[in-house]
Amino acid sequence: MKILPPTLRDKKRYLAFELICEHEVTREELLREMFSCVGSLIGDVGSSECGIRLLTFEDSKGIIRCAHKKTGLTRAAVTTITHISGKRVLMHILGISGTIAGATEKYLEGIEVFTNEGIE
Repeated sequence: MKILPPTLRDKKRYLAFELICEHEVTREELLREMFSCVGSLIGDVGSSECGIRLLTFEDSKGIIRCAHKKTGLTRAAVTTITHISGKRVLMHILGISGTIAGATEKYLEGIEVFTNEGIE
């Protein structure tokens, strides 16, 4: 399988976020609620156009990847998360970056990010 050159790949943006919550939230709980809220706000087609992926989530902080032209819509959709497993939460977007390294350095000090970016 041949990998696309960088000029033909879709551009991405990385949203660094902090989850303010009353209790510990697992990655699976966050994913379930995130896709539920995104799907109810913008639907299945809009969700697929945004290309939302949760890259990392650790200590209530993480990084979400999305399409670069859909950052505003993605930001609005994920901030609609208000409850996870019946407990109140608040999704606070710390910032947006063009690279994972930039998002980690600027907004998420001390969090290790392991992705499979080259595998897609």
